[in-house]
Amino acid sequence: MEQVTLRAETRTAIGSRTARQMRRQGKVPATVYGRGIVPMSVALSRRDLFAALHTEAGHNALINVEVEGAAAVLTVAREIQRHPVRGDITHLDLIKVSLDVAIEADVSLEYLGTPAGVREGGIVETIENSVVIEALPAAIPSSIPLDISEMEVGDILRIADLPVIDGVTYVDDPDRPLVTILVPRAEEELAEAEGGEGEGAAETHEPGEDDGS
Repeated sequence: MEQVTLRAETRTAIGSRTARQMRRQGKVPATVYGRGIVPMSVALSRRDLFAALHTEAGHNALINVEVEGAAAVLTVAREIQRHPVRGDITHLDLIKVSLDVAIEADVSLEYLGTPAGVREGGIVETIENSVVIEALPAAIPSSIPLDISEMEVGDILRIADLPVIDGVTYVDDPDRPLVTILVPRAEEELAEAEGGEGEGAAETHEPGEDDGS
């Protein structure tokens, strides 16, 4: 995985008012911290940060943060906060990492193929769009592929069905469901209606039938 370098300015003033002023200037407040370093409050260029987080690695990009007067720190972005309407990043944490120490990361799933059950009228229900993995920072995949082309109606694929990737460990429960193929709604409603009619018929007495009275 390639590394991206971001230059950062030290923030001496903190608080919501200062943060708003920075954002109006095209900057994003951030905190850099981790083992062996003193936490630093910094400001990053919004444009440069956007570019760094939109490489193939996405939010798991390795970011070298260069702060004037301090040694560069290799980090990954975590705790990304966004504006509730515009979606702009309003603050984030940059956590120091080491290339030889595994970390946890949230990696998106890439579902491949058209399920056989869909061709029969089934509906794909995506339960999870990502999974948590553990790997060395440079070995974190940009996404994890999962072939769903052979899924039939009623099938479920789980964490245990994900491909084996060298150097990657899946943290989540192996039985955790990821995607399933649902019965077409029309057929489901018809089955429920027929079941209801059957129950009603079983409870109906014929005229003249002894009801025990």
